[in-house]
Amino acid sequence: MTVGHDAVPEEERRRLRCYLEAAVAVRPAPIHATVAFNAVYFGYDLGGDGYGGSPLSPDAFPVVSLGESAPVLPVGAMVCIATGSDPLFAEIVHKEGAHPALGPLGEVPAWVSGAPVGAGGPGRPTDATMPCRRERLVPDVHAFGPVLSLSSAQLLRLRTRRRWIDEDGHLVVDIRHPSPEEARRDDLTVYAEYLLTTARDQLLNPYVPVSLAELVGGTHDDDLRTGLLGLLDTVRGILHSSPALRTWGDYAMTRDRLAAGLRDSGPLGGDDLKSLVAAVEHAATPAKRRFGLTSAVTEYTAVGPRLRAFPGAADVLKGVGYAAAVFRGNLALADAVRGDSDHGLFENGSRITLDDAFEGGGIWRSYHPGAAEPARDPLVPTGRGWASSLAPTPSQVPEEQLEPEGDIEPVDVPLADDSDLGRGELLRDDAQAVVWRAPLRLAHLRGGWFPLPSEAVCELRRSIGRDAEIRLELDHAGRDSADTAGQAVAAELSGSRARLAGIAWPQDFFPGLMLDLRLPRGGVVVQLATTELDEPVRFGDRVTGHCFDPRVVTREDVPGSDRGGDTAVRLGPRALVLRTVRRCGLLTLDGHALQDRAALPRAAYGRRPARAQVAALMAAVVELFAERVLEPAVGSRDVWGQPHSPPRAGQPTIPLIAYRPAQQRVIRPWGGTDAGGGKPRTLHFVPGHLRRLRPGCSPSDVQRAAFREYCCRLGKADGWELPAGYTFVTEHTRGH
Repeated sequence: MTVGHDAVPEEERRRLRCYLEAAVAVRPAPIHATVAFNAVYFGYDLGGDGYGGSPLSPDAFPVVSLGESAPVLPVGAMVCIATGSDPLFAEIVHKEGAHPALGPLGEVPAWVSGAPVGAGGPGRPTDATMPCRRERLVPDVHAFGPVLSLSSAQLLRLRTRRRWIDEDGHLVVDIRHPSPEEARRDDLTVYAEYLLTTARDQLLNPYVPVSLAELVGGTHDDDLRTGLLGLLDTVRGILHSSPALRTWGDYAMTRDRLAAGLRDSGPLGGDDLKSLVAAVEHAATPAKRRFGLTSAVTEYTAVGPRLRAFPGAADVLKGVGYAAAVFRGNLALADAVRGDSDHGLFENGSRITLDDAFEGGGIWRSYHPGAAEPARDPLVPTGRGWASSLAPTPSQVPEEQLEPEGDIEPVDVPLADDSDLGRGELLRDDAQAVVWRAPLRLAHLRGGWFPLPSEAVCELRRSIGRDAEIRLELDHAGRDSADTAGQAVAAELSGSRARLAGIAWPQDFFPGLMLDLRLPRGGVVVQLATTELDEPVRFGDRVTGHCFDPRVVTREDVPGSDRGGDTAVRLGPRALVLRTVRRCGLLTLDGHALQDRAALPRAAYGRRPARAQVAALMAAVVELFAERVLEPAVGSRDVWGQPHSPPRAGQPTIPLIAYRPAQQRVIRPWGGTDAGGGKPRTLHFVPGHLRRLRPGCSPSDVQRAAFREYCCRLGKADGWELPAGYTFVTEHTRGH
């Protein structure tokens, strides 16, 4: 399960699914994947005690106060709410943006929808290094059972006073994010970082049923992070695959509870949800003018505030009931879009799409006439509201960048000035051999050649004297390349560019692959080898198990470029944007690329594009931002018009488009098929764990000592002893 959902055998999935379905049924709020992970990992009792019997130490929970600022608190965080008297322990089960500009009927200014954390207004992203955002946190104050929960009377007094929690029993706080980049990470990644930092002692508690450190075989941060993300992916996959559950985002609710809510005729029941759908559907329907003329209208509606406008909704939205109501409201809108529209286009001519999944419980965009927009997945948030205040539209683009409508084909995009890109490195030049290293370039793949350094050229001239045929021996680590292991190539030593020509590169070679070459003294054989990584990694959309140069991969392993030639003319707007940013943007040492946003249209087409092409490119930018393939960034422009990043003092700031490929390990499933395609293994590794003893029994001294050693491996070497009534089962394998 540390590898991810797809690596788990079906029988293990079934057992986990059975427990999670029961946990979702007994919890009063929709269950987020992180909360479901808590239930499994820390041991949530379904009989009513919750986490009351778990190994958690509530006194170690971070303290949070209403109306104050706090570090990041993701869904799933366990907190202590300051009350001035008895502590109030809770688990955060829902969170959303609580922007002060949200209206009482769900009205939203366009720029708020999809705005980055800390945005100060239309088209004004924050320049703070630690941006802040107001968020509504919904705590489950009964998650720790009756022993650690306050009474109903105590909670009522706290809500009435509005000093420690608001009138709904929620926390509205200003959350400080470490950086703008980290503020854009997904919920599971944020929660994994939270557990590895703020709640590390909680995560590595030796009393949990099975410690993560045992599952991954150590306490190194990279191993813990990879294993934790795999576990979270497993839990999320189970929730999404259960036939008894409905999901919205990473939240899940039972179908039975949803059906009961639709049958309810009270506040926020089935009738009110139908009214919500109708209100969003008709929000952008324009009033007719004289002669039947209408104008285009765009409206944004936030689900959370809109639900409060229904009569009698106040009591339903208190406590965790708010999270359930927002879940049902979003799902009702999503079902209407799926069932009653054509990719969001309704019969009345309006197009309904989800624009922001976080702010206000979810912001939906209504646009009329909807047929004027291209059809795309209406349930993928695109942040068009914010983009409309930032990205230039055809009317905002300077006239010198526009030409009349027409067919203009993209041309090959010129590279930025990277004079040292792909430069080789001489490793050794002694009496035995000349050894050097260089990355493979796209031109090398296309032309079947590879450059020779001056030291190798001098040695070959001493050995063969002129252009001649020599032998190239290729060792592709970890791969069977028998057909290309040895081949005759031409050593072209004359002219301005000495090289090996006529090389048949293996099919899995790619631009940026690092090659080590060795030419023995007096020899006519060049030995070429790749270096295998300890584990495969994903860099952008490339997965490889060999060493590579990230700068060359970013620049040359782009959409529309392969060893057969460029196919940029056939690229759609999305691939064209991604190609342009990677090939023309400012390039960093770790393979990040940052493109001047204003220069994107001309760079993409190599000339002034048509208005429709500019609009298509900017719409693609918005989509790629929403999918986090690209990210917005800020730079500056000097007096010569050259962009810089980070921004330089005294220079005007400009918006940039950033390509930041995440380099991640790709873990092979333990117990999966081997490289030869053999049958899956049937042995199962069982980590060390606690087991309850029968009454009157006690653990042996051997098991007590084994548990102390186990605690030492977890970094808890401070005298931990077995809890009363338990023994320790050491790690072992089962099966055959």
